[in-house]
Amino acid sequence: MMCNISNLTDKVPLMFQAQTKGRSQLQFISRNQEQDSQRWASEWTEKVYPHPPKFDKEIQTRTYKMNWRFVSNGGQDEGIIRPVIGAFGLPFYPGSSMKGAFCKACTEEQKQRYRLIGDSEKPSLLRFHGGYPMNDWTEGLIDIVHPQQKWQVEVNDTAEKPQGESGFALISLYEPTIKFGISSLLLHTNWNEIWEIWEKALGYGIGCRVSTGYGFPKARLDDNGNTENSINIQGEILYKVFLKGQGQAPKLINSEESEFRPNIFRASLRGHALRIFSGLTNAEIARDLVNTLFGGIEGEATQGLLGIAFKTSSLHLDTFADGYNEPTYNVACELYWVLTQALKDEEKEILKKLLRALMRFAMLLGGFGKSWRRADHRIFYEDYYNRRKPLIGCHWKWDKISLINDNKVRNLTQATGFINNVREIAQEWMHSQGVAPNLDNKANWREAWYSDNVQVWGRIAEDSGDCKAITWLHQPFQVYDPQIKQPELSIKQTSVTGRVEGRISQIGRLWHRMYPIVILKKPEEPNGRPIPKITNEYIEFLTIFPDNSPECDDFLDFLNKEARRTSQQDSFQRLW
Repeated sequence: MMCNISNLTDKVPLMFQAQTKGRSQLQFISRNQEQDSQRWASEWTEKVYPHPPKFDKEIQTRTYKMNWRFVSNGGQDEGIIRPVIGAFGLPFYPGSSMKGAFCKACTEEQKQRYRLIGDSEKPSLLRFHGGYPMNDWTEGLIDIVHPQQKWQVEVNDTAEKPQGESGFALISLYEPTIKFGISSLLLHTNWNEIWEIWEKALGYGIGCRVSTGYGFPKARLDDNGNTENSINIQGEILYKVFLKGQGQAPKLINSEESEFRPNIFRASLRGHALRIFSGLTNAEIARDLVNTLFGGIEGEATQGLLGIAFKTSSLHLDTFADGYNEPTYNVACELYWVLTQALKDEEKEILKKLLRALMRFAMLLGGFGKSWRRADHRIFYEDYYNRRKPLIGCHWKWDKISLINDNKVRNLTQATGFINNVREIAQEWMHSQGVAPNLDNKANWREAWYSDNVQVWGRIAEDSGDCKAITWLHQPFQVYDPQIKQPELSIKQTSVTGRVEGRISQIGRLWHRMYPIVILKKPEEPNGRPIPKITNEYIEFLTIFPDNSPECDDFLDFLNKEARRTSQQDSFQRLW
């Protein structure tokens, strides 16, 4: 007797279907419909055991809150990262992975003492029982990765995204609270030492995607879920900065929920490294240099020299409700750049210089995350929101000691020298890697950074209301005047500013930044630190990558004419 069941594959959970078209495509993201990854997660969480497991009494445990996302790759679904799943369908961090992380944090003497050296005749004196999430980990599981290197930097026509640069999904736990278990065969166990070693291991990051900020703990929690102790970042920290920022928070896939994603800093510096190197050598070598720094998957996978770790001192997620209900963030944070591999001392020093230069370059001329090419309209163009308009721009500032150490441009005259210095430091790094700069064979990219391809203009704005160029993004920069036969000229909705129409999203060729001016006062005590004083002024920057279009030519002519009018002290001046 034959059994006729229609849509048989629909009744088989995606967890048990092949990763192929027509079955299960967890990575693929489609517009305005349920993703396979969402269905996969829903089927999983509906059947999972509702309570975390309880460790046996002889097992010592501690609980930690993770700072952001965490995933330990299960490795069983081709082409997608998703958590290891254990008994009762619960995600967990395996004991074997825990042992490996613990060993990395041990001294040689500790490895010997705890028998962690892999001798089958003398088994380890410690048992690692893994870690399980103790909070409601089922929300926000669908994560997204969106490579945009070619679209953001390389291609000249951005009306269509390059092939292979659409977003794809992965599955990770959002800010889980994880309880870890360890037991001992020793008669007298120094548990203080063991947990010190484990917290050192946590400080290096655990799981996968650590170099992009995943898997770092925020704090150890007590039995009541209260913060008991913060966890220090481990590894060789090359560079640490303090930042404050606000802007558009990305939404989770097909959801109104949002989050702040610290990997925006890594993405930004990778992009700026591409811009700088591509103005000093050809495209292939520029990509290789950037892959050395940040990792890559072109050809053979490359582990980069740099990873990030991140701590928030405050984070506020909100909604900009001007008819669009767009999610926003306001954050104060510490950002750490960590060396992931051994490096010669002289290379390390040059790498530190390069990191500082790229970070300061990113802060000076742009921002981080969504809409980073625009100044935050909520601060600098409030009238824009008199009508129903989407949120545009972001705004970032140095914070705490970075106001002194990293704020290297305090007036217009310093900007030119700073940009030249960034290029010089990039060439130092190239020489350290055995690569000679070749200024006659530069990459033919939209945003390659060399003098024939980019212009930087600047002026001093007295306060946030004195932002001049922001209106030019939305209104004519030159009004029609029939008496002097002056035509109306505009860059709105052109290749200069880009455009968004339906599904077409085109990246423009102009960055607009309002960089806060902070002056340094003399220290009050001998040999003391200078005292930063925040002013109301800004340096208003325009960074333009000309494309010889009529609109761009007209706009550059306008800027040049304005600059020559010496009576107008507030006009933009060509800086680079």
